[in-house]
Amino acid sequence: MQLSQPIATQTTPNSLSASDTSISRLGGFTLLLVATLTIMVGAVLAPGLSSISQAMGMSEYAALLITLPALGVVLLAPVFGLLIDKWGARRTLMLSLSGYFIFGSGGAFLTQSWLIMLDRLILGGFAAGAMASGTALISQWYSGKARLGMIAKQGMAIELGGVIFLFVSGLLTEWNWRAPFLIYGFAAVILLLALATIPKQQQNADKQQKVISHSSGRPVKSVLLYAMLSMATFYSMFVSLPGHLGTVGFSEAQVGYFLAFISFMAVIAAMLMPRMITQTNESTTLATAFICFAIAHALFGLSTAVPVIILAAVITGIGFGFSIPLLNHSMVERSTERNRGRNLSYFAMAVFIGQFLTSALSFIPLSSQGIFFVCAAIALICAIKVSYSKALQP
Repeated sequence: MQLSQPIATQTTPNSLSASDTSISRLGGFTLLLVATLTIMVGAVLAPGLSSISQAMGMSEYAALLITLPALGVVLLAPVFGLLIDKWGARRTLMLSLSGYFIFGSGGAFLTQSWLIMLDRLILGGFAAGAMASGTALISQWYSGKARLGMIAKQGMAIELGGVIFLFVSGLLTEWNWRAPFLIYGFAAVILLLALATIPKQQQNADKQQKVISHSSGRPVKSVLLYAMLSMATFYSMFVSLPGHLGTVGFSEAQVGYFLAFISFMAVIAAMLMPRMITQTNESTTLATAFICFAIAHALFGLSTAVPVIILAAVITGIGFGFSIPLLNHSMVERSTERNRGRNLSYFAMAVFIGQFLTSALSFIPLSSQGIFFVCAAIALICAIKVSYSKALQP
């Protein structure tokens, strides 16, 4: 895989100086904070879903409080992709963070079911805007190994955000059912940081990117397909494991700790993903991720022994860390200045469609073990397909 040099080291007759085209460490950290908002958009209400839905008069439709934001991503992501291409990533990010804060926090004060559902749907759209524009800004201010490293850290931030915000939400729920909505206020803090630390001038950096990107214009369909399948095979475990582990004696708290452990392992794997690509290539790394998903599903289906399921959790985390961050980077590498926003919005759609696909597991007339074996077979087929197609090769 060919990697371009950092933007700051490129020189052209009309380019800005390195200091003018660089982003500070605090600016980079702010972009990572933006990534933490991705997974929390719906899941932040999960720990107290029962009491929250009852207080809001949504007991019969409690699941919608979590799933509607994901539907909002699928429906509204293209709109924010067009805004990125028309307005620029920085301006779209500010709009997205503002909307995320308003519709996220404001949901606590709605009383009519249709308004609550509309609020959660729109919230998902702003989450898509934050996700796509944050990645677009990373692609503008970093290139080559630095960009790959930042996108790997972005994957780590997404998982860490899930662990931290879910933990905090559980604590807040015990205080008051409205309290978890306060977590959405974190978007306002990030907005202030973004205004202060993310530079406005990006035009020359974008022009340089046209020159130094060796893979712009490459097909993106395979990236979108594998992003959807990767998230589906990963998220299917989060759908199936709570009930499966409950039947073997895990308490709700222990299930929560176990899922958090998977996320923690995904953080470590995402950190190691750039080295894996350097030593092999993108296709081999992605195939390894699907093999990990296949092995993990098989282990969950074969045994309920604690050492085995812990091993399966470790392997699951490796699968996520080697797949979604890698595919995110591949999408950036295949995009140009003109279509970057749209491509990244499509990527957000693919990821959340993958989550939606896992809802079909509830309708499969199989035991939890049987579902694990079906998912293992799908992951294995994906690994073989990636290995033979070389779809992610430069």
